[in-house]
Amino acid sequence: MKQIKSTPHFWPFDGDLNTRNTALIVIDMQIDFCGDGGYIDLMGFDTSLTKGAIAPIKNILEVMRNLGFLIIHTREGHRPDLSDLPANKKWRSEQNGAGIGSQGPCGRILTREEKGWDIIPELYPLPEETIIDKPGKGAFYATDLDMVLRLNGIKNLVITGITTDVCVSTTLREANDRGFECLLLEDCCGATELKNHIAAIENIKLQNGIFGNVYNSTAFLSELKQFFK
Repeated sequence: MKQIKSTPHFWPFDGDLNTRNTALIVIDMQIDFCGDGGYIDLMGFDTSLTKGAIAPIKNILEVMRNLGFLIIHTREGHRPDLSDLPANKKWRSEQNGAGIGSQGPCGRILTREEKGWDIIPELYPLPEETIIDKPGKGAFYATDLDMVLRLNGIKNLVITGITTDVCVSTTLREANDRGFECLLLEDCCGATELKNHIAAIENIKLQNGIFGNVYNSTAFLSELKQFFK
């Protein structure tokens, strides 16, 4: 039996943790969300809070890649013609001073194929790693993520990325409803405001882990290396 000593209980619940049924998901580590001149930066938020997840995720990626786990990355962004951008989402972004599709220092904001839309160099996917391009917050909506996971026999998800309170928590909740066993690495996530990051993590742990489990990456890697020497 292989289980991680996470909060509020051991993960995965059935003790069935192996490289064939577990995947790492790295959510939206894009220039627009953690880079200078990107979407979050243009809205006036402190990007150090989202950049803080970069180094811990880099460590996780290195170890889980070497051990042979499935690695999946996601990117949020819209078609160049904005045909998949809801009017209300566009309007809200404009009220924040960073209208989706408008020109910014890193190209058109949250628009596919632009510089800001892409994943940061430090965490860029390897050629064989799957990238899920999504138009919304959750990584399951309007994507083939569920099919990719099912076809690869995945039932356990290690979740990282940004932002904790929006795309990360939405994806985790979607995964939970689909029966996936989720573990969030809290230091591998970040939000535009620290209080929102903390609140999102606390919500996961409600009612004895109603949405999943939480742990930190250092302890997780230590235990993982013991299991897969």
